[in-house]
Amino acid sequence: MTFIKTTEQDSKYNHLEKMTVSDLLMHINNEDKIVPLAVEKALPQIKALTEQIVRKLEKKGRLFYIGAGTSGRLGILDASECPPTFGVSNELVIGIIAGGDTAIRKAVEFAEDSTNEGWIDLQKHQISSKDIVVGIAASGTTPYVISALEKCNQNKIITACITCNENSPLSHVSKFPIEVVVGPEFVSGSSRMKAGTAQKLVLNMLSTATMIQLGKVKGNKMVDMQLSNHKLVYRAEKMLVKELNISQKEAKILLKQFGNVRNAIKNYKK
Repeated sequence: MTFIKTTEQDSKYNHLEKMTVSDLLMHINNEDKIVPLAVEKALPQIKALTEQIVRKLEKKGRLFYIGAGTSGRLGILDASECPPTFGVSNELVIGIIAGGDTAIRKAVEFAEDSTNEGWIDLQKHQISSKDIVVGIAASGTTPYVISALEKCNQNKIITACITCNENSPLSHVSKFPIEVVVGPEFVSGSSRMKAGTAQKLVLNMLSTATMIQLGKVKGNKMVDMQLSNHKLVYRAEKMLVKELNISQKEAKILLKQFGNVRNAIKNYKK
């Protein structure tokens, strides 16, 4: 099948510099509306991958995201939010970006073009066949990501990807490809826009659905969240007040005694 890089195609809009702010925002918003519909079309692919992730994590495996540029940063964002949100180890969901930590804030030139650094970066975490690796690349052509997944395949590690083009080289090396085709960007080639939004939505789905399946949510509450600031402590207190029908003072005592909402509920005695 033919590979067409729609993420790099020319925008249907022109002379952006002549538009008013209102027109710019309206057109960007109109383009953004395309994204959730494109994600919806990929739900069967997202389901298949989520089920694989759940199986691996239930058996003490880990989830890796690997990408470059915006894609890499989005993977790191999703991974870094899992511990405070769901109370899991920092080592359960791991984000890796081409160029290392420096690339989180600043572009590292040509880091995405390496055909061996991706696998080297994964090996730093003693990756094994117990784990699962999701490559993230809007174009689906990033050498850093493709080569890393090829090595994973050779080592019997389950591979997946999130890309915004159909039939890309990245999809062809992934056992579980997710293709969210959002079309050309408002600013031609600026895949941090619709493509980045699509990737973020898919990452939200993967991690949130997985953590719910692993029992990290009760009802609709984040009962395992880390109480790392006053806002979260207050939220935890409200959860306990509602769940246990107690006063906020009692909730404060329980949280201090048991450390989080789940343990407080489990050990509460009337």
